[in-house]
Amino acid sequence: MALAPWLARPARADDPSELHPQPGDRLVFLTGAKKGQIIKPEDLPLGGPQVQAYPQSPDGVLRDGSRLNLLIVIRLDPKEMSPATRANAAGEVVAYSAVCTHQGCPVNAWSDEKKMMVCSCHGSTYDPRDGAKLVFGPAPRALPALPLKLDAGIPVVAAGFSERLGGETA
Repeated sequence: MALAPWLARPARADDPSELHPQPGDRLVFLTGAKKGQIIKPEDLPLGGPQVQAYPQSPDGVLRDGSRLNLLIVIRLDPKEMSPATRANAAGEVVAYSAVCTHQGCPVNAWSDEKKMMVCSCHGSTYDPRDGAKLVFGPAPRALPALPLKLDAGIPVVAAGFSERLGGETA
């Protein structure tokens, strides 16, 4: 934590940009031609790769004040999803924390060969079809899921993260 003190700092309740995703938040693209736009299922290629996103409140507050709010969003065939993954999905769209459970690096790479998400720092590899289960690398556990639901065809946050985030110490 000495090298990355912001990982230990809790979100400030008085700053809505630092709050973790809240029910009703939409997901918006972090980068690319659609940066800042709300993610729709048809914007995502079926089967991956994942895109990076941040949650955005219904009144437009981008929750980018904490790096722990970085998300990965992917569109998958529901027939390929585990039951737990399907339960957290908004139709074909699932979301996970993009903070690796090893040392808090971003999970921002993709393995075309394995169709899995990869941490760019130490290679931890996660299966998006099976609850972002760890399949390779030094990470100690799966990525936390962010339960979604559809609201007028748009994926929105249904509940908070399924478990402690990668960079959180308690």
